[in-house]
Amino acid sequence: MGSLTKFGVPVAGATSTVLMPKLSYRFRVEFNGMGGQTNANSLTHQIQSVTRPTISHEPITLDVYNSRVYLAGKHTWEPITIVVRDDIEGGVISLVDKQMQNQIDHHEQSAPRAGAQYKFTTKIETLDGTNAGSEPGILDTWELSGCFFTNVSFGENDYSNSAPATVTMTIQYDNAKHTDEADTNLLNTQSISDTTLATSTAGNS
Repeated sequence: MGSLTKFGVPVAGATSTVLMPKLSYRFRVEFNGMGGQTNANSLTHQIQSVTRPTISHEPITLDVYNSRVYLAGKHTWEPITIVVRDDIEGGVISLVDKQMQNQIDHHEQSAPRAGAQYKFTTKIETLDGTNAGSEPGILDTWELSGCFFTNVSFGENDYSNSAPATVTMTIQYDNAKHTDEADTNLLNTQSISDTTLATSTAGNS
């Protein structure tokens, strides 16, 4: 059932319905190219948590006669944070170390010539919860391109703490694409045409 009837805020001419929300613990994160690997299932299986993308726009202030007008300037995709469990077989550490080595050769103190030599793709999928031997339904997907580590924390050892050891990765990326379950690009479903821009400008004059 996708909705709860007879609950929610009454709205004139509409049924009072609460839709089933997406659940934050039903997700999957996959990587392509991290540490030079085509896929990184060893990391996917050990993920504990991930932050979803955040975008911010630099505001531009225009002083015009008696007032001010505000416009959206350059946008910035904020870094995401992924926490993974440090497995006893060393799969997580091995992959993370390979990625760090790709970003800079710590032994030789040499850096790559281009981002294409170390950047990878990250995919964050919200799932519907299906788990009966079949592929779960994907409700929406964030695909982050041009990813690289800006910070890696290997946590701490603590005699008084029985929690699993974790590795925390902060990842910066160049761009993000958001699609729904029908694979429709949610961030690019419409374009700003010259006509739309002209109409908007005329309405604000």
